[in-house]
Amino acid sequence: MVKLAILGFGTVGTGVAEVLSQNAQTINAHAADTIELKYILDIRDFPESPFADKVIHDFSVIENDPEIRIVVETIGGLRVAYDYTKRALLAGKSVVTSNKELVAERGAELIKLAREKNVNYLFEASVGGGIPIIRPLTQCLSANDIHEITGVLNGTTNYILTRMQKDGVALETALKEAQENGYAEANPSADIDGPDACRKICILADLAFGHHIAPSAVTTEGISGITQQDMQYAKDAGYVIKLLGRVVRRDDGRINILVAPHLVPMERPLAGVSGVFNGIVVIGNAIDEVMFYGRGAGKLPTASAVAADVIDAAKHLVSRKFIDWSDDAPDFVADTNEMIYRYCVRLGNCTAAQVLAVFPHAQSVTETPEYTAFITDPASARDVERKIDRLCADGAVQQSRIRILD
Repeated sequence: MVKLAILGFGTVGTGVAEVLSQNAQTINAHAADTIELKYILDIRDFPESPFADKVIHDFSVIENDPEIRIVVETIGGLRVAYDYTKRALLAGKSVVTSNKELVAERGAELIKLAREKNVNYLFEASVGGGIPIIRPLTQCLSANDIHEITGVLNGTTNYILTRMQKDGVALETALKEAQENGYAEANPSADIDGPDACRKICILADLAFGHHIAPSAVTTEGISGITQQDMQYAKDAGYVIKLLGRVVRRDDGRINILVAPHLVPMERPLAGVSGVFNGIVVIGNAIDEVMFYGRGAGKLPTASAVAADVIDAAKHLVSRKFIDWSDDAPDFVADTNEMIYRYCVRLGNCTAAQVLAVFPHAQSVTETPEYTAFITDPASARDVERKIDRLCADGAVQQSRIRILD
């Protein structure tokens, strides 16, 4: 019998307990052992829960109980979750987590500690919710040299952009709906401004390329500046707007990595990822292009991924799974401004003639009373901004500049 504890009994923690209980026969069969939930740690009591008798409030009980072989961390955040995770690993217990912030910021340290203690630190649920991506990336695709990973990684922003695109609502209205439906927090900054997607693309890049990529090293832009004017122009030009996390391996071995809105051609698979769903495309030198699609968040989808890691941890109590990356490599992340993109640019107080005088090869030039929009030739961000600055010096006002996923 393998006994475990759950840290945090919020949405994901309750989902894990439910999945372990409801699917016990299947889980035990796959684990080739009996998985038993012994403790649930939370600062609250849950007298109405069927798991009320398992709730405790002192982590040291778990830390010092030799029967506990696996700890499931669903607290979230850095401070308390980091302390408990580190203590659990030091006590020789494997840790399973859905905590993307902790994995992105401290993953290299915690994996190293797990290796030293010959236990596992597993985090399938930290990216893509219930979508299998960590295990395929580290196992099924491990024979590939990965060239690129691009994904719709945040369901909240994707819901908002989908509502704006399909139904013509304003961003503020779509955000309010997302909050009412439980997709967005009261403070939606982690979603709207891009940090959530940033942490997820960092984890995928860490695994694919073997170096710890600090979220602070990633160029991160959110969706707060996207308007219905951008949506309409994108639609007319044959695109949809998606917030993408993207990492690309360069010819010199380094990477470019960013989170930003992109115009995605209608024919690309990622263009069809709508609502709260996520989609992740991985390009390798042997497999070419594969895509992972599904619900990127939610109680049971995320709990499903956590429970799968619990099974994996139970099957590897005496042998570590190989998941690893090194500490920071300061020069590994190249300047994102060097990436070559076409851009969709929208300017106010500017005519098509003025645009063509500075961008002579501009495409899809559209002039309206409110703005002039166009698509540039492939260029670096610096080159594009330099030309936009010339137009702004003559009175133009930059309203938006969005990358195009070619």
